[in-house]
Amino acid sequence: MTITLDRVAKSVFGAVAVAWMAILPAGAQDGPAATDTPAANAQANPPASLQETKEVKQIKLTDAQVGNFIKAQGDLAAIASKIQAAGEKADPALQAELEGIAKKHGFSTFEELDDVAANISIVMAGLDTQTGEFTDPVEALQKELDDVKKDESIPEADKKQLVEELSEAIKTTPPLQNKENIDVVKSHRAEIEKALQ
Repeated sequence: MTITLDRVAKSVFGAVAVAWMAILPAGAQDGPAATDTPAANAQANPPASLQETKEVKQIKLTDAQVGNFIKAQGDLAAIASKIQAAGEKADPALQAELEGIAKKHGFSTFEELDDVAANISIVMAGLDTQTGEFTDPVEALQKELDDVKKDESIPEADKKQLVEELSEAIKTTPPLQNKENIDVVKSHRAEIEKALQ
């Protein structure tokens, strides 16, 4: 299997907060109170779902998988510059190194680690930083779209672009399939955030 190194780079440089954001709402990590206006939020955080089209395999997370993901972050961060330099190019040596990191941390393959990270990311993106409450990414995107449409302070050309981007993000963002992942991720939230700093 060839690993898409651009996807790996996104996972290392933003990890849960930014990585694997193909299915996440723009700015959802910050919760509703973190931005002054919908325009500021949408302009500062364009929907990442437009940047990557690979569909995420949603799985039921276990405490062990989340713990292993957290432990793997140090090793992934150590090779971040290699991942960034590789970009989209296939690099068998780097792929082997990623597979080794995954196996070292209890995953059968790097793809499994990647799937776990993506599922953690779905939940983290939906957690409000103030309340800790979860909002499904599709619902958050729809709310953002509604807010942008109502916001008269956004110039018309910008509003049109934001509406198009958010509409496309809604079409390509799947809802969370495994609701039990919310409690699993919430129970490790502080550790996840610390590991990804």
